[in-house]
Amino acid sequence: MGPGNVVASASDSAAGPGPDYARLALREPGSIGAVARLARAGALDAWLRRLLPDTPGVALVAVGGLGRRECTPHGDLDLILVHTGVPGIDELAASLWYPIWDARMGLDHSTRTVAESLDAAHDDVKVALGLLDARHIAGDPALSAQLSRAAVDQWRRTARRQLLRLRELVEERHAAHGELAYLLEGDVKEAAGGLRDVGVLRGIGVAGVADALPPQVRAAATRLLDVRDALHVSIGRRNDRLRAQERLQVAELLGLADGDALLRRIGLDARTISWSLTDAWRSVQRWNTAATRGGDPRAREAVAVRRPIARDVVAADGEIVLARAAVGPHPDPSLSLRVAAAAAQHQMPIARATLEWLARFCPPLPTPWPASARTALLTLLGAGTGLVAAWEACDRFGLTSAWLPQWTRLRGTPQHHPVHRFTLDRHLVQAAANASTWSREVARPDLLVLGALLHDVGKGLPGDHSEVGAELAREIATAMGLPPADVDTIATLVRYHLVLPDTATRRDLDDPATINHVAKLVGDTGTLELLQMLARADAQATGPAAWSGWKSKLIDDLCARVRKVLGGGQLPEPTLPDPALLAGPLPVVQVADDWVALAAHDRVGLLAAVAGCLATHKLEIVAAGTSTIGERAIIECAVNNRYGAPPDRELLAADLRRVGLDQLALPRRLGSGRKPVAGAEPRVIWGEATGAALLELRATDSPGLLFRVTSALAELGVDVRTARVSTLGADVVDAFYLVGDFDRDAVEAAVLAAV
Repeated sequence: MGPGNVVASASDSAAGPGPDYARLALREPGSIGAVARLARAGALDAWLRRLLPDTPGVALVAVGGLGRRECTPHGDLDLILVHTGVPGIDELAASLWYPIWDARMGLDHSTRTVAESLDAAHDDVKVALGLLDARHIAGDPALSAQLSRAAVDQWRRTARRQLLRLRELVEERHAAHGELAYLLEGDVKEAAGGLRDVGVLRGIGVAGVADALPPQVRAAATRLLDVRDALHVSIGRRNDRLRAQERLQVAELLGLADGDALLRRIGLDARTISWSLTDAWRSVQRWNTAATRGGDPRAREAVAVRRPIARDVVAADGEIVLARAAVGPHPDPSLSLRVAAAAAQHQMPIARATLEWLARFCPPLPTPWPASARTALLTLLGAGTGLVAAWEACDRFGLTSAWLPQWTRLRGTPQHHPVHRFTLDRHLVQAAANASTWSREVARPDLLVLGALLHDVGKGLPGDHSEVGAELAREIATAMGLPPADVDTIATLVRYHLVLPDTATRRDLDDPATINHVAKLVGDTGTLELLQMLARADAQATGPAAWSGWKSKLIDDLCARVRKVLGGGQLPEPTLPDPALLAGPLPVVQVADDWVALAAHDRVGLLAAVAGCLATHKLEIVAAGTSTIGERAIIECAVNNRYGAPPDRELLAADLRRVGLDQLALPRRLGSGRKPVAGAEPRVIWGEATGAALLELRATDSPGLLFRVTSALAELGVDVRTARVSTLGADVVDAFYLVGDFDRDAVEAAVLAAV
């Protein structure tokens, strides 16, 4: 139904917007989309006109969503009652606002003269930006037109000051709400790349600085508006943050396959808007610079100076552009890569016109790549902090898919594990940028950054992503023209990129079988050092929860042991704990804000008692290691404060000392009455180790989990020789080295019951 067909009937009550509007806000597909938004605006216009008596010198003006005719099913109304100073205006305003409140609609309202509205806009950039959407609803149309013209004129006259303040507000909002393109539960209005940024782009365009709303931005904004419509319809109220539990239904309302397809579309649209806003701010900066320099011919000439920075690439007015000689009928296929590499190295943006030209005219790369293309890609990947912006700009114009056809599948793919802060493609680029930090730590930094870019290329395909990715990486490296030995190394890096972190956090590093197994997989010290630095780059690109000093120490320890074996030497002696834990009468206790250690007489159930003690102090164990030296058991734990308050060190130390003396009585309710946690079913995996049985538990974390599991083992009389506890976001992978005689089936059942 089009907007022209939505007319309120004479019987409609003035207390509500009428049945037409209500029907258009129902939970049905017809209430979603541009036509429905226009229809809602038409229904609201008709209702509001009936509410305003015919009074000379008064006009009702809509701003915000109604002003733009972008009314969502459960949106608010933003209205201005404009007047010329007529008497009784407050009573008239009340007669207008109260029916809206009675209809239980959100309302942001003001009653002002044109001059008062302009004064408010002069002092508040949000008000000024909102007035650019002003649209006449009822009353005197000439008064509405006067306000609209004056608001636009004032915006243009004060644009330099207003845009400066607006940019500050935008940056504050982005810092508070994050980047929509990379969020699993983003606010489609407030986050960077959301609908609020479309309004900012519109304001920049009205100021005459740039064509800030090109067709691709308008299309992206329309799709985000559709998402917001579907979200409102799905939950039956106003809410602009798309949460996980609403994702599937919103996707169905939009005709998308699943929640991942929805997230991917939102991410790509948000990137379009974000990139356009970044480009628009550069136009604002150039505009301000030109205005500051005024009419000085020498200043204008200085703006146009072109400085060569690489072959076929120059810098002009703070941007990367093509040298004139490069713009010919037969451009070099490696030109786009060389432009991107120069931009990343010099940390300068690529001009939009240059990106458009490259996307249109740069020919595809041959197979294998020419040496110039390989060199440019590796230079780009090794540029560090400049890589991300250059890659994102090229990705906006499809250049990255021309370099790597596999990139199309990776672009915008969400990663649902809570430790991941980026989409898959951005994670890979960030990992490559991180890897360049350690380029001097390895003999082949080129293979390090390329391996970082490709390490998760197999995600999203059936099978183990490391194994699948290794073959894809082999194909990519071969197409690039790498020598066969380098192709093998890249495939090995992708295949085994998780071996070091998984082994270091889940296995007993004092077990010779563990070290020999890793040495056999790695093969040589050169590959080992590449995998070591790749593990760092990958974890830091994943998110804060994926990396810690504890994890770094374990990986470094593992690499030192493997390096010894690969060099033909004997395994080093087991790493000894802090000497203070090995000396003096037992128990010995160490407590810090994020670390505790206990040395005590070894006994069955000691680890469970430590875990229970820490749980009573509301501390979460994020990593733990145990070892036994003679009769002395040593337990070291990295901990987090569950509720933010630091522990009372003296009280915690006293309780740990009682644990060491087997004198601490733990509350009976500890670990009981827990609520079931969502996630995949817990798993127990058995393995073999030197002189022990290896039990690996994979489960969703919950308070007191380690206490419950180790208590279950203690009740069966099972001795835990060594434990490696690793928490990653909502998941745990705990490895227990069990010694003695026991029934595996009974142990497995007890452990799963404890989870």
